[in-house]
Amino acid sequence: MIETSTPTMLDRTEPAHCTVCCCTLTNKILMVLFMVLLIFAILFGNLVTLAVIFGTKHFHTPQGYLKASLAVADLAVGIFVVPLSVYAEVYLMVTDSAPEWTSYNSQSVSFHPCNVIGPIFAGCTLVSITTIFLLTIERSIAVLRPLHKDSVITRKRTTTLIVLSWVGSFFLAVSPMIFSSEIALEYNSCSRMCNYALGTIGEFPSQAWNILLLFPAFDFTLLGGTVVINIISLSSIRQHSKRRKHLAETECQSTTKPTFSDIKAAKTIGTLTVAFTASFTPIAVFVVGNVLGNKWCNFSFFAFWILATNSCWNVIIYSVRDQKFRLRAHKLLMPFQRKNTTKSLKNSGTKD
Repeated sequence: MIETSTPTMLDRTEPAHCTVCCCTLTNKILMVLFMVLLIFAILFGNLVTLAVIFGTKHFHTPQGYLKASLAVADLAVGIFVVPLSVYAEVYLMVTDSAPEWTSYNSQSVSFHPCNVIGPIFAGCTLVSITTIFLLTIERSIAVLRPLHKDSVITRKRTTTLIVLSWVGSFFLAVSPMIFSSEIALEYNSCSRMCNYALGTIGEFPSQAWNILLLFPAFDFTLLGGTVVINIISLSSIRQHSKRRKHLAETECQSTTKPTFSDIKAAKTIGTLTVAFTASFTPIAVFVVGNVLGNKWCNFSFFAFWILATNSCWNVIIYSVRDQKFRLRAHKLLMPFQRKNTTKSLKNSGTKD
């Protein structure tokens, strides 16, 4: 989301701009193929997630609403962010010249596609971090205070928090352009994405620097808090597991312990946190490197696209960790098998 330099797609003569993904025709084809497959994976995975959540009463819970919000944020990346990169790269391969808008930043033209796509990618990333944080809070209450779960975590409160997370995240995403005239958006020739950058080449302005620092500060704060809360929740789960081994299953066993489903869900959210942290860490390293004056053009490409691939990981995690989600998704994807199973059950009932 953040770049401190302003290379353009026309700067092909500089070696730094010939990234490892695009120096040969074969690499360019593989890169575009990867982007196209990523679009299909994001759309398919998150549409399945939304269909399962909204089509199954079991998932009409605060946790289900939060997962749906996360899926919508990921879906937006597959609908808006990645297709623009595919268009730019295919146009470059077919015509042997980049689209004209990639040669300028958003301050140089009246309308620039990155004015829309850049904040969408930044906003959806911030929504994902915020939603994972809220999921962690929700699960920690269910594990640490199971008797208070239903009274504290309600659908109305969850819906309000989801709306606030979207509004706050997208406000933060557009704040660099609102509060600084020195920051622009451009299609970066290293990352092959729309990134924030300086509008003019020169010494990095302190005001713009302070504004761009909002992104890593916000991300690190929420991710750090999420990791800490997950550690506390998982530690509590471990203690409950030890108690089960030592306490009798009668009156000696605690009646306020979290349910098995709450424990399973907490572990799933912990897995989501680890996956997102792993995908976001390269971006963090890249930002720090930029601060120290390193360009890291090749690393920039991998860092941003590793983050983009996170948009299709969640459905895989749900399918592996949540048996009910897996069974419901299987039924949605195998409608004919579902009908045959229903008919066989009816026939067996008739015979009985």
